[in-house]
Amino acid sequence: MIRIICVGKIKEEYLSLLINDYYKRINKYHKIEIVELKDSDTKTEGELILKHLRPSDYIVTMEINGTNLSSMELASSIDEWLAKFANITFIIGGSNGIDDKVLALSKYRLSFGKNTYPHGLFRGVLLEQIYRSFKILNNESYHK
Repeated sequence: MIRIICVGKIKEEYLSLLINDYYKRINKYHKIEIVELKDSDTKTEGELILKHLRPSDYIVTMEINGTNLSSMELASSIDEWLAKFANITFIIGGSNGIDDKVLALSKYRLSFGKNTYPHGLFRGVLLEQIYRSFKILNNESYHK
């Protein structure tokens, strides 16, 4: 399963529509779950995130200073991770980042560049890239 743990609720309808669309698209390829956690201070958010992690998870933290992969490289990584682990858990932290206790468990630090995005838009971009990865892995025409 792929799980996305996110801090913060989506308030804008257009972002909810985007997120729900890609959620449904991904589910045609692989089981996915989105866990929304309440905004708080970094330590409290970290404690909430830790409650949702399992020892068997391959944990990928979304970090501005992480490794930036092309869509093809991300697809290859997802394929490799799913071959070795039952679950991939992507973590999107709150506006103050991800707690050190969670970062210590990260197996991979992934970045989508040095830009700062609104939380909901970033969640949509992550879902789109996961969907694109499955299209690439299945040799389907979405990816260009």
